[in-house]
Amino acid sequence: MTGVAVRELHTIAEFEDVFRFFDDIWHPEPGGAPITVELMRALSHSGNYVTGAYEGDRLSGASVGFLAAPAGRVLHSHVTGASIGRGIGYTLKLHQRDWALARGLDRITWTYDPLVRRNAHFNLAKLGARPEEYLPSFYGTMEDAINGGDESDRMLAIWRLTDPHVLAAVRREPYAPQIPPDAAIGLADRDGHPVPGRTDARTVLVAVPGDIESLRRTDPGAAKAWRHAVREVLGGLLRDDYRVTGFHRKSCYVVEHPA
Repeated sequence: MTGVAVRELHTIAEFEDVFRFFDDIWHPEPGGAPITVELMRALSHSGNYVTGAYEGDRLSGASVGFLAAPAGRVLHSHVTGASIGRGIGYTLKLHQRDWALARGLDRITWTYDPLVRRNAHFNLAKLGARPEEYLPSFYGTMEDAINGGDESDRMLAIWRLTDPHVLAAVRREPYAPQIPPDAAIGLADRDGHPVPGRTDARTVLVAVPGDIESLRRTDPGAAKAWRHAVREVLGGLLRDDYRVTGFHRKSCYVVEHPA
């Protein structure tokens, strides 16, 4: 993205700016910030990934990650936030990828809420990452403006930095999965509510709600039903050796069995 400069951060003042920026995104309860100034300082000083994206002098995005197992191969991206709609998150990810490759790393991992459509589309279609593990209530219950007291189920995304579909994504060629005619609907969205279906096909489509963040505020019961339905269907498929291979029409996961 033109007009955005991403750089590593090193000073307390910079970390305080990131802390305030994240606070404006998540509005967490006291003591529930996604990361502290002190931890950013420690991670930066020890050679980990702490960056800010700037439009002129204005901070418009930030990302914090740390080196993870297996040693010398993986960066785990712990928290990333960006102003929505201007490509800043994508620019941060490309910088993160370049940073990792320059240090001989071959993959980046992160967790995200499987119910948030825009994040699933961004991670799978625009970046070419692949979710490889379903993690129920990974952080416990999260009391902030985005999670709204919901259980924190997460998908562990793996970004294999030199895979062909990732190289295509970096060239801004989003991945669009091909859906076979015999694909089963494992979970459907009917009038804003989850409706379980079949999961006995080689390819299964698993829908997620249109806007889970709004649903948590307007209909907590429906939001909870979606959480448990996606946990049962998508989590169950991954336990049965299925693999998520794409996100179809910004609305549903494409899950395939390799057999």
